[in-house]
Amino acid sequence: MLKELFNDILSIEDVEGVMLFSFEGELVFKEVLSPLVDESDNMESLGLFIASLKGIREAELVFEKARLYVRKTSSGYVMILMGVFAPIAMVRLNCDILLPSLKKVATTKGWRNLFKKKK
Repeated sequence: MLKELFNDILSIEDVEGVMLFSFEGELVFKEVLSPLVDESDNMESLGLFIASLKGIREAELVFEKARLYVRKTSSGYVMILMGVFAPIAMVRLNCDILLPSLKKVATTKGWRNLFKKKK
């Protein structure tokens, strides 16, 4: 279900992945398109980074060969991994469109129910 919500963002040129973290730093969702970005062993160390984001609504971190866009939601933080050529205006627009859907999913079903198998 969450993957369907993030499909528009993942289809933007030069977007390499999307992660959703709770405010406590727990990884709720992760979809990485580039095998070079997938560093599953380092996910635990992101908890401290998430804790340092308190009060931040959005941030864009620019590195030599990549960018990271962080957006606060009603239930945590969305992190979008991008290359240097990703159109940030499209990413922001898609996040604006996505936020109400994430809020609806979190309040009606809760995060835990998203991962239960459907009968």
